Amino acid sequence: MDLEIGISYNAFLSCNSFFLCLFLSQACTGIDNIAEAITLLELNNWDLVAAINGVIPQENGILQSNFSSEASAVSPPSSSSLSSSPPSSSTSAFCPVNASSRHIVERQPRMLNFRVEYRQRTVELVLEEGSTVGEIKQILETELGIPVSKMQLKGWKCGDVSDSTVMRSLHLPKNNSLYVLTPDIAPTASTSKNSDLQESLNQNFLLVISHREAQRDYSLNFPGSRTIQEVKRNVSDLTNIPVRHQQWEGWPVSASDDSMTLAVSGISYPCHHLSVCRRSSPANSQEPTEECADVHMVSDSEGDDFEDASEFGVDDSEMFGMGSSTCRKTPMMPENSENEADALLHFTAEFSSRYGETHPMFFIGSLEAASQEAFHGKARDRKLLAIYLYNDDSVLGNVFCSQMMCADSIVAYLSQNFITWAWDVTKEANKARLLTMCTRHFGSVVTQTIRTYKTDQFPLLLIVMGKRTSNEVLNVIQGNTTVDELMMRLMGAMEIFTAQQQEDIKDEDEREARETVKREQDEAYRVSLEADRKKREAQEREEAEQVRLERMRKEQEEEKEAIRLSLEQALPPEPEDSGEQISKLRIRTPSGEFLERRFQVSCKLQVLFDFVASKGYPFEEFKLLTTFPRRNITQLDPGSNLMEAKLFPQETLFLESKE
Repeated sequence: MDLEIGISYNAFLSCNSFFLCLFLSQACTGIDNIAEAITLLELNNWDLVAAINGVIPQENGILQSNFSSEASAVSPPSSSSLSSSPPSSSTSAFCPVNASSRHIVERQPRMLNFRVEYRQRTVELVLEEGSTVGEIKQILETELGIPVSKMQLKGWKCGDVSDSTVMRSLHLPKNNSLYVLTPDIAPTASTSKNSDLQESLNQNFLLVISHREAQRDYSLNFPGSRTIQEVKRNVSDLTNIPVRHQQWEGWPVSASDDSMTLAVSGISYPCHHLSVCRRSSPANSQEPTEECADVHMVSDSEGDDFEDASEFGVDDSEMFGMGSSTCRKTPMMPENSENEADALLHFTAEFSSRYGETHPMFFIGSLEAASQEAFHGKARDRKLLAIYLYNDDSVLGNVFCSQMMCADSIVAYLSQNFITWAWDVTKEANKARLLTMCTRHFGSVVTQTIRTYKTDQFPLLLIVMGKRTSNEVLNVIQGNTTVDELMMRLMGAMEIFTAQQQEDIKDEDEREARETVKREQDEAYRVSLEADRKKREAQEREEAEQVRLERMRKEQEEEKEAIRLSLEQALPPEPEDSGEQISKLRIRTPSGEFLERRFQVSCKLQVLFDFVASKGYPFEEFKLLTTFPRRNITQLDPGSNLMEAKLFPQETLFLESKE
């Protein structure tokens, strides 16, 4: 077998071993499905010759394992022969040995693993690739006790198959999941828990699928037994978007495997909304140009099962590290973007498009904002700042992104302990802008350090720790590293940061304790001042009230004195003790003193009342009483005279306060 691919000899020697083995295994075996080619290589421990021997029919011969030594003796093809020879089909695949080195040996059969679920039971099967579907059903009939005639075996990625179908023709991976349906057999009491699942498999689901580019909605009915892969194939027929280029939104998190049925995928019943669009990858949409024809693999099959290299985050040209500018992807970051946040949004979207959604959560904002978020909170909330510098021209870019930055352990560790900020330095304008920002925030030493790194040393991961007065770069991790080494260096930086963070927490706690004591003292002093102020104000109010009452008392006394004097002046003169009718009255005051005065019997009682009032006992406050019999004189008519009041010739009276 001869090699017919458009790639120069030097490029062949420099290409990555993973993609080389993958490419050659596809070329030699004619297998279009990239997942199947990988599975084939895994079964043979990535021994390319053994993998090819396991697929190529025996009559074609078996390759020797000394492939590399003999292949090195083959002279490299000239560029003229490459350009003139048309691309061969997958059946005329590469086989780097001549006929004399072939030996016929016994072919090792490929074994397939099956996990078959039926209600509450699970059956594990291992069969040769040459077995038929009917043989699986016969084994299941023995294991499950279900007649083959009443058994429906579902879960095949290629749709329903007949019992006579040979599994080799289905191009199955090594591990497969299937399930059995028995619509003619009613579930027993022991299987009542799965009755809902059985019912869901028989139900119809309405999928309202929005095609975003065409701005059109499709309402499609599918039975619950239909797989997600079958739905995607039907949508591909409607939208002309191959399955490998479809980008979906709306599938539940539980729908992680395209071989799952709609009944168990977790979608809403009876209606579920989804949206689909073409994956935004230039590698999928641009046609190969003449400049990159030497590295573009031509396949006879353009079916949906084929997954091109863009599914792994790299295009065909970048797979070998020698693509021309016409084969490059769109830039990670636009040049001369006015807003840093917009540039980082574009970076994040492009990163997700190339390498998938599993990646560190990049901070959207300026480098200054990222520093504030990482360094300027409370000591317990501070984090390290990871500055990820990407360069599209570096041969390490794709490997570092797909294998390091997208590794689950790295993603989880960065998300928990770091604020990750990214920038693309592919364009000189963006690189100059980064250097300006680094000079402003970290000083010229960091800027000069970044300048010293060459393009092939990118991507870079700068680990920055915030300190009291300045920011310190703890580590600069280059692109030529492994996941374990990257994790160790991140953990080493975290140890340094944790020690510094504990000191900062201690200092912050002590400072907060001092500030708390000071606040408490200030509050106590304020409360004391407030109490003194209120006491002083109350005292001032009391004194003002006393002054007011005293003033009122004096005014009342002065008023009473004025009334008393006026009454005293208005009294008629006291008559002489002569032969005229004179009444002598003796009045006892509440203090025990006696008031004596002579009155003419013709005097009115009002004169008597005025006399008593002129002595300080007004009529309104005191009553005048006789001794025996006891009479209240103040209740008599003031206009009557003393004679009429029977106060003649003399009488002793006493004053009593009115209650």
